[in-house]
Amino acid sequence: MLSEFREFAVKGNVVDMAVGIIIGGAFGTIVNSLVNDILMPPIGLILGGVDFSSIMTVLKGDGPYPSPEAAKAAGAVTINWGLFINSLISFLIVAWALFLVIKVINRMKAQFEAKKEEVPAAPPRQEVLLEEIRDLLAKRQS
Repeated sequence: MLSEFREFAVKGNVVDMAVGIIIGGAFGTIVNSLVNDILMPPIGLILGGVDFSSIMTVLKGDGPYPSPEAAKAAGAVTINWGLFINSLISFLIVAWALFLVIKVINRMKAQFEAKKEEVPAAPPRQEVLLEEIRDLLAKRQS
């Protein structure tokens, strides 16, 4: 059983998947920082100084609270619309980046296939033999 697990764990696909998951996690933190620290502050400023991360609806508790963290600490029940909007924008950025990566991969794959097709196929054996006979006859006549 241990040898089966070792064989499974060191297969190329498993290692590639693990690398992809690690890079994806790191990419996710970069995108979250991009959304929370770079994109949302100017958008909030344009919309009148709104901090999206603090937009919420208090369902139960003494409001208003300055942030969802403060509401949670006070035991309030909230719907955190702003955090959802931030997560939605993060998802759209990740989906767009993934779309672009897949598009580039598909384009490269299509170019590779096109190059494969450009290589002419070898002529049929009959044609090769006929060409050799023609060349031999031409040598005899000269």
